[in-house]
Amino acid sequence: MKRILVVGVTGAGKSTLARALGSRLDLPCHEMDALYFTGPRWATNARLTEDVSTLTARPGWVMDSLGYPEVRDLLWDRADTVVWLDYPRRVIMPRVLRRSLRRTVTREVLFGGNRETWTGWLSREHPAWWAWSQHRGRRREIGRRVRDPRFTPLTTFRFSHPDETAAWLASLLTASR
Repeated sequence: MKRILVVGVTGAGKSTLARALGSRLDLPCHEMDALYFTGPRWATNARLTEDVSTLTARPGWVMDSLGYPEVRDLLWDRADTVVWLDYPRRVIMPRVLRRSLRRTVTREVLFGGNRETWTGWLSREHPAWWAWSQHRGRRREIGRRVRDPRFTPLTTFRFSHPDETAAWLASLLTASR
């Protein structure tokens, strides 16, 4: 477990788990959204493919994403492990709503200096809308990938509840002692 993708729908806790894995396994952790959104008004990175290629050419890393379409296959080809947070909407939605509310109220600075705004809640691109509308499709996409013969050599851990994920993470800490 040296090149790890943490995948799941918006609000599953991918970034939090990726950071914990990176810390426990002494691997650099990369946030896909920080690589993708690089400027004001959610400007995107024109060099995303090159940047991700450089990062994933290294011997060890943790990435918190299924991957944007332009780098998805690159990530999956270079990973050796997939950790799938396959949580139901009833787990995801309260998480994403709390996170977005906190970010909006505190004006937390996000990727590329951007912030979630009250008017942003009306957009279909808002994390809450995105999590709801993309949940089924994202789960199908990940399911197809883990069953795809091209990616079956990857070690895959699939968790359907945060308690399962927490127990597995704790077992990694215990195993490393």
